[in-house]
Amino acid sequence: MKNFGQMMKQAQELQGRMAEMQAEMERTRIEGRSGGGMVVVTLTGKGDMADVKIDPSLFKPEESEILEDLIVAAHNDAKNKVEEAMKEKMKSLTGGLPLPPGLKLF
Repeated sequence: MKNFGQMMKQAQELQGRMAEMQAEMERTRIEGRSGGGMVVVTLTGKGDMADVKIDPSLFKPEESEILEDLIVAAHNDAKNKVEEAMKEKMKSLTGGLPLPPGLKLF
């Protein structure tokens, strides 16, 4: 039974560290860029869009399709960076050990 109690304690510690990591990721802001920085999308570490900046030179009616594509590209860039940041946080949280298949963290 001693091992079971020890495992439960470790699980509680991991749960606490995961809650801290989630709170940190909510405060984190990650930028994605496209068009050489003419469009910048900022996401939270949870993937929610927090801000969009668009260079005024892109506000031309004949270039609206280009602007739309650049916004999507910047969002995707930011989303990929958020996912990578989350992987790195999880890696540091678990000491580099892979999590069991099917274990949901969020």
